[in-house]
Amino acid sequence: ACSLIAKMTTLEARVAALEEARADYNESLDTIWMLLASMLVFFMHAGFSLLESGTVRFKNTQNILAKNLLVVTVGFLCWYVIGYPLAFGATEKTLNKFAGGTGFFMQGLWENKDALRFWFFQGAF
Repeated sequence: ACSLIAKMTTLEARVAALEEARADYNESLDTIWMLLASMLVFFMHAGFSLLESGTVRFKNTQNILAKNLLVVTVGFLCWYVIGYPLAFGATEKTLNKFAGGTGFFMQGLWENKDALRFWFFQGAF
């Protein structure tokens, strides 16, 4: 009887470990999917750069590509500093219900993996 109880305890511990591994697996799949979708959206900028450079004269191609690189860079920096907080920051502590007022410079996002994935995905747009 003692051996049966020990085996049941071992079995319960293994089931708990498998359930924890499954939760980690699901989180990993969520992260991979969000990063893949973000990269697809992000590479649309490169496609648009090619489209724009194809519609201008050869002498202006370098300027168009530099402009698009600058737009993506400045856009992500603005999203980092002020865009995400205004769009998705919490509003319950402020009187302003139109725009968010928390989370500037990604404050508090590093602790939450879901929020970090969401930040990157939305920033890719």
